[in-house]
Amino acid sequence: MKIETRYLPACELRIESGTDLPQIVGYAAVFHALSHDLGGFKERIQPGAFREALAAQPDVRALVDHNPSFILGRTKSGTLTLTEDERGLHVVITPPDTALGRDLLTSLRRGDIDGMSFAFRAVKDTWSKQDGLTIRELQQVDLFDVSVVGTPAYPDTSVAVRSLESWQRNHFDPAQLKTLACKLRQASL
Repeated sequence: MKIETRYLPACELRIESGTDLPQIVGYAAVFHALSHDLGGFKERIQPGAFREALAAQPDVRALVDHNPSFILGRTKSGTLTLTEDERGLHVVITPPDTALGRDLLTSLRRGDIDGMSFAFRAVKDTWSKQDGLTIRELQQVDLFDVSVVGTPAYPDTSVAVRSLESWQRNHFDPAQLKTLACKLRQASL
């Protein structure tokens, strides 16, 4: 199983200054929101999807654009706090007082960067058809990182495509599967 990422535009990303150091606060994932088309399906995150991952206290990193060289915070060091609330995956990052941290804070204040993302592996998901759309519901995930991103978009991911094709083999006739497989190939180009 491969790691997937999802980017969310402007999910309440802000800087708070009530503490000794500025903090980056926002939502890396929002529940019940339907994604854009991810290559033949749309996706929705269910409440509780992060509960078990957070209970296991993983060493999650806060990054810039999922780049492991650009670390903003880490749960292990206490500079990243993750909680699941009624809205989604709430993030509080205390960025470093480095060129990276200061530059990012400047870009956030200017509004040049306003998105968040998360990297995950699906532990439990379901697939269904709703009003002619194929919907993937993420019910439980393993969490690897949360990222502040400059280009909020929903990129296609290879594991999601493979997972969709597996589900389709059990729920579509061969003609429908062939049409959807063609669309998936076109979407990944």
